[in-house]
Amino acid sequence: MGFDFHSIPIIDVSPLLDKCDRPMMAEDQGVLKVVRELDEACRVAGFFYVKGHGIPDSLVKEVKNVTRKFFDLPCEEKVKIKMSPKTGYRPENPANFKSLMEEYISLQRELARKIMQGIALALGGPPETFEGERAGNSFWVMRIIGYPGLAGEMQYNDVGCEAHTDYGLLTLVNQDDGIHALQVKNRAGEWICAVSIPGTFVCNIGDMLKVWSNGLYEPTLHRVVNNSPKYRVSVVFFYEPNFDTAVEPLDFCKEKTSGVVRYQRVVYGEHLVSKVTTNFST
Repeated sequence: MGFDFHSIPIIDVSPLLDKCDRPMMAEDQGVLKVVRELDEACRVAGFFYVKGHGIPDSLVKEVKNVTRKFFDLPCEEKVKIKMSPKTGYRPENPANFKSLMEEYISLQRELARKIMQGIALALGGPPETFEGERAGNSFWVMRIIGYPGLAGEMQYNDVGCEAHTDYGLLTLVNQDDGIHALQVKNRAGEWICAVSIPGTFVCNIGDMLKVWSNGLYEPTLHRVVNNSPKYRVSVVFFYEPNFDTAVEPLDFCKEKTSGVVRYQRVVYGEHLVSKVTTNFST
């Protein structure tokens, strides 16, 4: 659940991104600084902002703009992609939605992969720990979410997302500017607001990293409550293990817990399905 943190750290990941996939990256002083900051953030808060991520601000904003255009469509248009296998969860309107999101997803996927290299180093493993045979080809999910604002005489909005942890490895959130709705719970039970900071993504770790790290890193409860009169949009990218990946504590993480195994083996896809069917049941 995190510790008694009162703010969420901001990490400039540009030195890490510059050296990723290069030989001896783990010996670079700039990389090591980012690794130390990632380690501290994952141990204490389970949340952090990343700046220096290299994704153009114009694209980040356009993704939010096209998301808002989608939510502004008439109900009969939006219901065409109601969550069901038949619809495939894919909108055709606005017209540029697909091409824009495909570009954005490609960049988000690469950014998440490189951040996970830094997290692997922070745990004491090789940078490719969460790639290749162990994790398989990355499974990703991207959700565009709309949160209605306060209406009429409403004083408090209970429409949002209840407290939960995320299911996979790493989440990157592109949230609306100027609307403070994402909240993170510290160990004292206080809800810390993850305010929108221009030029950054909010990141948080998920359940599978808890298992792989043998509890060295644990995801933190968070929720969304939009008490602004404005409609809030959020574009959330989930970077996950392969659907069929069997996740269990890594040997070098078990060494740090005196050989005690804190979490048992879990298949990511089974965990995902159980969570989604519970959270989105009707």
